[in-house]
Amino acid sequence: MFPSSSPEAGRDQWPDGPRPEPSGPSRGQPPAPRTGPAPDDDGERRERSGPRRARRAGEPARRPDDEPDDEPDEEPVEPVEVRRPLALTVAGFAALLGVGLVLGAQTAGPGHRLPFAFVVFGVQLLFVLAWTMAMRPPALLLVAAVSAGAAVAADTAAVQTDVAGLAPLGYVAAGGFALGVLGQLVRRVDRVRVTDSLGSTLLIVVGVVAFATLIVLSRIPAGTQAITVCLTASAVALTVARLTDAVAPWPRLAPQVPRGAAGVVAGAMVGTLVSAVLGSYLVTPFTPTRAAIIGLVAAVTAVLADLAVGYAEAGRLMAGEPPTMWVARHMQGPLGGFALAAPAAYAMCKLVL
Repeated sequence: MFPSSSPEAGRDQWPDGPRPEPSGPSRGQPPAPRTGPAPDDDGERRERSGPRRARRAGEPARRPDDEPDDEPDEEPVEPVEVRRPLALTVAGFAALLGVGLVLGAQTAGPGHRLPFAFVVFGVQLLFVLAWTMAMRPPALLLVAAVSAGAAVAADTAAVQTDVAGLAPLGYVAAGGFALGVLGQLVRRVDRVRVTDSLGSTLLIVVGVVAFATLIVLSRIPAGTQAITVCLTASAVALTVARLTDAVAPWPRLAPQVPRGAAGVVAGAMVGTLVSAVLGSYLVTPFTPTRAAIIGLVAAVTAVLADLAVGYAEAGRLMAGEPPTMWVARHMQGPLGGFALAAPAAYAMCKLVL
């Protein structure tokens, strides 16, 4: 069957020339990929310095010549200056404190503990004054009053108890700490900072009670001689450490702490040597070896406690807290060293002798 119309009707004939290209991409076929950047209106190619990122609203467009600023380097911390007159003054105070405690221990005897108790009580009052002014707990006067009361109770218990031991002192320390915390909870102003004051209250009360350990130690056999050896080693260690810092504070343990490692090591070594020499002159059960052992423990304990106080003071200054009273701040280290050396002497007397 033939079509009703001719195939040539209504259809344009192809021209003789080549077939024209379509003005746009043919439907169903993707455009050819680009092989290079498109030229601008001026014929120049765009240069890109990096990957393109999304620009926020209101943010100026990034220019090719903008370069990221380099991060500034951390500035080196300038070490704190070691003041020689101050180091000499603290060394003299440590020596006088050790001499006073050693001579006070020589006055103790069976039935005559009160003279030594008065000497210890005077040192406890110095400890309360220095540490409360340096640490500044929220209720300063309350903590100072409770600590002074704990000192009186601890000295009384150390003198009056039938059996010389540390159990009554532990009860006094726990009661003083609880009373100090409760007193701060009652006051609405100090209730907010009671968490911060727990550590300072505990340190002050326990340090005060620790001095009463010397009275208990004077009541046991060979206790007075142990006090002489341990406190002499501690006093010599603290004095030599401070004197070395005044001459050669090197190497620095921390830039913010005006102490040197040479003083800490030299103080512990000289204190141990002095205790060994004292042990050769004392009677049995002391020997140079035993005296050196207990002297080493006491000297290292005292020197490290003094060094820890320096780190704590540097931390408070770095935190932005204002400095406290000059005298109290620098009495804190030697007092803390002797407070920690007292129970160490008691423990070594029980373990070694």
